[in-house]
Amino acid sequence: MSKDPQRSSDRDRLESEEAAADALETARQMAPGPERNEALKQAGALRRSADEKGVVFAKRGRPRKS
Repeated sequence: MSKDPQRSSDRDRLESEEAAADALETARQMAPGPERNEALKQAGALRRSADEKGVVFAKRGRPRKS
């Protein structure tokens, strides 16, 4: 029985997005200060990591200048 790499990838991406959302919520509930700033930075890093695992779509609108 072989695993479907697409399904595994989707699960990893969803887990990463969930971890990023949890980290952001936790950071937002903290009192202002350096610890909160670091927690927000970590949440942002997790979000970027989750975004990199997702599907990349071309931006719509004007074409790039050549």
